[in-house]
Amino acid sequence: TEVEKGNRDVFALCCALQGLFGVPELNCPEGFQEAQDKALQESEQLVQKACSTPPGPETVMIFDQLSDGLCRVADLADFVKIAHPDFAFREAAEEACRNIGTVVEKGKSVKKLCLLSNEAVLTGIYCIFRRVAELFMFDFEISGIHLDEEKRKKAVNLNVRILDLCNEFLTGTHLPNKIDKHVLPEHIRYNFTAEGNYLQVAGLHADCPDDLVREAAYKIFLYPNAEQLSRLEELLASRNSLAQLVGYDTFSHRALQGTMARNPGIRHVWKDILRNSMHCVKYNIDPGLYCPFFSLGACMEGLNSLFSQLLGISLYAEQTQRGEVWSEDVRKLAVVHETEGLLGYIYCDFFQRPDKPHQDCHFTVRGGRLRENGEYQLPVVVLMLSLPHSTRGAPTLLSPGMMENLFHEMGHAMHSMLGRTRYQHVTGTRCPTDFAEVPSILMEYFANDYRVVNQFARHYKTGQPLPKNMVSRLCESKKVCAAADMQLQVFYAVLDQIYHGKHPLRKSTTEILKETQEKVYGLPYVPNTAWQLRFSHLVGYGAKYYSYLMSRAVASMVWKQCFAQDPFDRAMGERYRREMLAHGGGKEPMLMVQGMLQKSPSVEDFVDALVSDLDQDFETFITDS
Repeated sequence: TEVEKGNRDVFALCCALQGLFGVPELNCPEGFQEAQDKALQESEQLVQKACSTPPGPETVMIFDQLSDGLCRVADLADFVKIAHPDFAFREAAEEACRNIGTVVEKGKSVKKLCLLSNEAVLTGIYCIFRRVAELFMFDFEISGIHLDEEKRKKAVNLNVRILDLCNEFLTGTHLPNKIDKHVLPEHIRYNFTAEGNYLQVAGLHADCPDDLVREAAYKIFLYPNAEQLSRLEELLASRNSLAQLVGYDTFSHRALQGTMARNPGIRHVWKDILRNSMHCVKYNIDPGLYCPFFSLGACMEGLNSLFSQLLGISLYAEQTQRGEVWSEDVRKLAVVHETEGLLGYIYCDFFQRPDKPHQDCHFTVRGGRLRENGEYQLPVVVLMLSLPHSTRGAPTLLSPGMMENLFHEMGHAMHSMLGRTRYQHVTGTRCPTDFAEVPSILMEYFANDYRVVNQFARHYKTGQPLPKNMVSRLCESKKVCAAADMQLQVFYAVLDQIYHGKHPLRKSTTEILKETQEKVYGLPYVPNTAWQLRFSHLVGYGAKYYSYLMSRAVASMVWKQCFAQDPFDRAMGERYRREMLAHGGGKEPMLMVQGMLQKSPSVEDFVDALVSDLDQDFETFITDS
């Protein structure tokens, strides 16, 4: 029949496709089920192998092999479920994420793995293998594997429910709000998407020059949604219940275990920052004047030049196979070291498209590790941006903020490429959150240094370099209400800690938001708004939003001590790789910071680093190349 013929044609087409990221099974949505089943089958075999192997380095290697098999499906699916333009692929990926995410916790042999992990820790001297064994043990324990059967079952159910709530809440943070179009003045309606007699407000329109549009967007987009509010309250309560079930006072105590902060007591640091940051410099620029100097091609050349001089690394474009990428404008880069050869691959998903999230992200698709045959499994990552497409008259042009974000995300990518650890469980950015942002934020300092910018910023029509005085004005503009921006980050961090602190919460999440905003941020709360319901970082950064501030403090210290004098210093670049990038999460984060700075920074050093950034005269860094 015609239907059968059509099905055969589809099947033939699928067979001809390479599969996403070169994974053969993923040439169609149904392939996720096949990849998932294969990974789960292999994991069961590895569990049995681990249980029959004496505790020691080989046990940890088996654990890591098991983790790698599951992560190669789950991590890939984690990206596809939000970024693939085909709904069927997104749906299949989300189901795979959910299934993989709960399988280890439900496994019958997991308790044996937990005991083996503990024995591996006890039998090992302190080395990378013991560090990884300790991390596996920690992962097992915070999931409640050490509990008795009744409590263990409760922990499993809580974990599954939390996973579902996270997905539901994350989806809700991006959904638009509707309003009868007649409520808004006719002359501003065109700013919003029309749907019959309603207008859809899908964001804050913060860049719109019209005050009335921004006010309307703020009040409508942030208007409370009862279902989303219920999800958040249940998520926070469930996280707290799980944390207490496995032996922690609060979810925050559980989340900060093993980080640089170590415990929620770091909250007092933010008071010192606020006390020293009450100023605002008035200085402004027109970002549009800078865009012609920041074509995407020029910016990529700038990154290539910087990495070559600093780390001996070059980026090369590679041809992709049919079906390997999810959109025709995705580009694949090979990362090659001048003596070590190919280090890994970066897929660049840089351009806007319908249904693509408007957020800049780095995704690990496959972690690096030393395979059993002695070969190194190359890391694969995706950088996702939301850049405009080129036009007939001009290439893709970046605003200064877009350029800085590109450098930021490339910092994550280099961490993934150079964190070449033996175990994938600690490869690249698989490290404590408050350390993971250091390499990316450090790249922002390079992006704001004239000596670096001068190497690539050229007008796309005339080839004229970006004038030095324009870079000076750009750097000065970043000090516009810099203290207010810092206060905003402190507000987010404090609110996150309160939400994940002692439960039951003494007030509703909206009342806590209002109280904290007026106490910490200073600007009044707008009635009938619930900003926390759009706070997507509560999912991935729950109790860890402070990480941006702590990482910025470390990045500031590293920049000023190691790169401010010469941003192309190869010796410092090699030290940076050796002390901070190479270990991934295989070394205590504070030990890596100490190795780079050659001293142990105090709490006061962290505070001073953040505060001094507000007063730092960028002119001292703007010197002739």
